[in-house]
Amino acid sequence: MIDMPARESRPRLTVENRPAGRGDKRRTLLDGALVVFAADGYSRGSIDNIARTADVSSRTIYNQFGGKAGLFEAVIVDSAERVAEAQIITVQRYLGRIVDLEADLIEFGRVWTTPSPAYAPHFALVRQIIADAGHIPKAALRAWQQAGPLRVRREIATQLRRIADAGHLDIADADIAAVHLVQLVAGDITTRTYHGAASLPKAELRRLSDAGVRAFLHGYARFHRK
Repeated sequence: MIDMPARESRPRLTVENRPAGRGDKRRTLLDGALVVFAADGYSRGSIDNIARTADVSSRTIYNQFGGKAGLFEAVIVDSAERVAEAQIITVQRYLGRIVDLEADLIEFGRVWTTPSPAYAPHFALVRQIIADAGHIPKAALRAWQQAGPLRVRREIATQLRRIADAGHLDIADADIAAVHLVQLVAGDITTRTYHGAASLPKAELRRLSDAGVRAFLHGYARFHRK
C-alpha cells in the first residue's frame, strides 16, 4: 500500500478545512462525508450525521449514492485520486531528473515523508480503513487501491525503470522496486507514527528516510553491485 507515510498529527476534521473544489452539492456532500468517515470510520459513520455535516437531506445521499456503501466508495476514491495526483507530481518532480542518484533520492525521500496538512483528513480516513477493513465492502477497498496507492506505485515504477535504463539502477522488476523504495523510506515512519496519528521530529524523519534510501541503493544501485 502506498497511501502511507506520516502525513500529519491528529487533524482537526471540519468541513471548513476541506481541500478546495467545485462548489456544487456533490462536492459539499463528499467533503462532509470525508469529515465524518475520517473521524468515525465506516461502521460508526451514519448517514444522518453525514447529512447534517454536509447540510443536505438523507434522501439526497440515497438518491446520489444509493446508501452508505456507495457513498463511502465515492469518498475514498475521490480523496485517493486527489492525494495520488499530488504524490505523482512529487514523484515526477524528484525522480524525473536524476543528477546525483543518492542525493536526489534522499531529497525525494525527505519530501515524501514530510507531513502534508492539506491531506490530513485523507490519511485519517486511511487509518479508519485499516482499523475497520473487515467491515468495509471489498469493492470500496479495491476501488481505493486502484485510485490511489496502485496508481502512485505505477508512477514510481515508471520513474525507477527510466533511471535503470539510464544506467543508474539494476532492476529486474520495477513494481517490486517501487514497493521496496517506499517501504524502506517510509515504512518505519508509518509504523512509529501509527499511520500519521502521531508525529516525529524533523531530524528523526530525515534520519529514517535517508537510511531507507541508502538501504535501497545498496540493493539496487549499480555502483553498489560492482
